[in-house]
Amino acid sequence: MTNFTTSTPHDALFKSFLTHPDTARDFMEIHLPKDLRELCDLDSLKLESASFVDEKLRALHSDILWSVKTREGDGYIYVVIEHQSREDIHMAFRLMRYSMAVMQRHIEHDKRRPLPLVIPMLFYHGSRSPYPWSLCWLDEFAAPTTARKLYSAAFPLVDVTVVPDDEIVQHRRVALLELIQKHIRQRDLMGLIDQLVVLLVTECANDSQITALLNYILLTGDEARFKAFISELTRRMPHHRERIMTIAERIHNDGWLLGRERGRKEGKVEGERSLLRLLLQNGADPEWIQRYTGLSAEQMQAL
Repeated sequence: MTNFTTSTPHDALFKSFLTHPDTARDFMEIHLPKDLRELCDLDSLKLESASFVDEKLRALHSDILWSVKTREGDGYIYVVIEHQSREDIHMAFRLMRYSMAVMQRHIEHDKRRPLPLVIPMLFYHGSRSPYPWSLCWLDEFAAPTTARKLYSAAFPLVDVTVVPDDEIVQHRRVALLELIQKHIRQRDLMGLIDQLVVLLVTECANDSQITALLNYILLTGDEARFKAFISELTRRMPHHRERIMTIAERIHNDGWLLGRERGRKEGKVEGERSLLRLLLQNGADPEWIQRYTGLSAEQMQAL
């Protein structure tokens, strides 16, 4: 039998019983709701190691985790049996967090796998009776009706790939971000000059945002195209030429273009690392950089 560490005599007794397959099977046959019980092949019960769930989260729970195959045989269901000797107003949320952690670990080895059902069950024997709190985590919100609408429907999606450019340029201070990130995979961004000029003239971004924007364009392109892009941008914006050139010069002095040249002389990898470090320092999203470059988590840490 799997050894468990326990914090109380209550936990020790609970786990000595419900880590036994036959006892757990009886428990589930008796206490699982009928519609959920009928999904489970209880003859396939398998006790999961406590290490299956994140250590910090595991410390919050006195639980047992079983996996079972579905009766259709095409997936797994996990049953979390949580032991509680005192009431907890946030128990439903804790069970939801734990369930999410189980789902995450299940798909870590293959992100194409569908999420498994995780059935949280609470075994309670506290001094206050009956158990006083709802076990629907949505009831824990100050506005449970709104929470039900939010978490039972698809989340809001901002998919700039399908938004027409003419509509994007009407989006005030987020227009620059949306326009550039929609088209950043194009080899040449010169076709966006007209829209960019209109947006920059309307002062829709501050200097730090423009710096980050130009850094971003440089990272995803090459030096020659970047210089041509800046030249055309300033030609179209004579009244803002000094501002744009000052920002471009600052990027140069910070080592972006020097990093590109050094990358050619000393190896492309080191040059790109210099650029990535500078981009991070200028507020770039680390997750985007990791997706764009394909760097591992360890390589990102090394930057």
